[in-house]
Amino acid sequence: MLKKILTAFILVMGLSFIAHSQKTVNEQLAAQYFQNGEFEKAAELYEDLYNDNPSPFFYTNLIQSLISGKDFKRAEKIIKKRMKQNPADLRLSVDLGYIYASSGDDKKAEKQYLEAIENLTSNQQQIYDLANAFILRLQYDYAASTYLKGRKLLNNTTSFSVELAMLFENRGNYQEMMDEYLNLLNSDPNYLSYIQARLQAVLNNDSESKKSEVIKTTLLRKSQKNPENAIYANLLMWYSLQLKDFELAFNQAKSIDKRFKDNGAKVFELAELCITNKEYDISVEAYQYLINKGELSTYYLNSKIGLLNARYLKITSAFAINNKELAELEKDYTKTLTELGKNASSILLLKNLAHIYAFYSLKTEEAIVLLNEAIAIPNADKKTVAGCKIELADIQLFSGDIWEATLLYSQVEKAYKNDPIGFDAKFRNAKLSYYIGEFNWAKAQLDVLKAATAKMIANDAMELSLLISDNIDEDSSTVALSYFAHADLLAYRNQYDLALETLDSVRLVGLTHPIFDDVIFKQAEIRIKQGNYKDGDSLLQKLVDFYPDGLLGDDALFLQADLNENQLNNKIKAMICYENLIFKYPASLYTVEARKRFRKLRGDQVN
Repeated sequence: MLKKILTAFILVMGLSFIAHSQKTVNEQLAAQYFQNGEFEKAAELYEDLYNDNPSPFFYTNLIQSLISGKDFKRAEKIIKKRMKQNPADLRLSVDLGYIYASSGDDKKAEKQYLEAIENLTSNQQQIYDLANAFILRLQYDYAASTYLKGRKLLNNTTSFSVELAMLFENRGNYQEMMDEYLNLLNSDPNYLSYIQARLQAVLNNDSESKKSEVIKTTLLRKSQKNPENAIYANLLMWYSLQLKDFELAFNQAKSIDKRFKDNGAKVFELAELCITNKEYDISVEAYQYLINKGELSTYYLNSKIGLLNARYLKITSAFAINNKELAELEKDYTKTLTELGKNASSILLLKNLAHIYAFYSLKTEEAIVLLNEAIAIPNADKKTVAGCKIELADIQLFSGDIWEATLLYSQVEKAYKNDPIGFDAKFRNAKLSYYIGEFNWAKAQLDVLKAATAKMIANDAMELSLLISDNIDEDSSTVALSYFAHADLLAYRNQYDLALETLDSVRLVGLTHPIFDDVIFKQAEIRIKQGNYKDGDSLLQKLVDFYPDGLLGDDALFLQADLNENQLNNKIKAMICYENLIFKYPASLYTVEARKRFRKLRGDQVN
């Protein structure tokens, strides 16, 4: 008897295993038929599987097979039967409407869709399910109607705001999108960070600036109508920073400061950000605004220092030095140092004033004294002191004390081996070796720096390494490179006429040499530094015309565009240069910035 029972059990299990195996085979076969476009065969297998197990998976695959095979009647019959079995599942109504639409009966489809929305209840999950069913069928307007009806049923004016905003964006209804985001933000300010992230994603996908314009107009209008609402003011300032509209940001920062007694925090934050983005004029205005608050204000001291730093960076980064402005700045540095004293707080002032003394006012000894005083200040930030050492090394190199310069660079490099300031010191030391003709040693150090985590230093190291390797002749001769490096050092020391004479000497090495494009570019840089902008422009044009395939082609075009945009006031030529750079050098590091500037000159609103 036991043997018979065991035999029967084994038989049942075996048949069950065979049935399960057959089901698995049918699933795989159905999927293969569907993939091959054999929808009729796929539908037959899926219908058998569905009848055996009416799961959502088999239902979805069956209906999709029938739709793809244009067997709409059969699909309609199956959906209607499932609707009777699941009357609360409104997603099935969407499937049925989609069958009607696919067969060409749009009116019947619309009726079915509206009926589904009409039958909605206050069940939140049902609302989400129906909206997602519409989205799956690309019926975004009906999905939005579902959420809006659901909002009424739930009696909550902020329900589904995020979902609606995303749907409105998808449909190009950017005003409605903004209304939903602001609706949510007004109900709960804690959503600010999330909404900023969403708007950032919107701005990143706004090639024609249509969304950006709506966002700006909406926030301006809301901020003006509701001046007491800090949310709108802060969001408008955030928006202006995303677009790098620092003038608008400054106006908002001042407005926030006055309306909400911000104590200058937003203005100071903006001033610092403007320094980073080289918006020195706005930075100067912001610091001056804070200084005008009086000596007892929170940011007075830092603003005094920041203001001088902004003016210093503006003057020293200009194409050519404005000697009148520089003289006024030097006086203001001296006056401020007298007021604040030489201490850890004013060490940056000492460093910058020393740079002015050495590189522009021919007061090298005074500069060295100032920096030694800065380095000796007790309790000063160690990295700031290291920066002063690098500045002192730069001045020693400028004045001709090569040994002292390399010693100071090496000290900082050793103290900060894996830090950007250490990489900076190492790069400057390598460049010093290049200046004095120790090319192999310089290149070895530069090749190490090419892997530095500091991107700007890595790029500079790569460029100088390529300059050296590309211009050592096959016979290991370095005559042309030596001339060029010496001219480079003379230019560093502001001995521009001697540098130009030395560059002219490079032609003595022969009629052709790979360094000639570097020579032209350096000549252009020097002419620009001297204020001879037209000569600089002509030299850059020569480089672009004769060496379009050289490594400096994109550098020349970008510099030429910048020169014409900001100094020669030739906006048309600047646009042409930017456009040529974009199309001729798509992989250039300047391409993104060139595209922004081109669009700005064209009159686009740039994100």
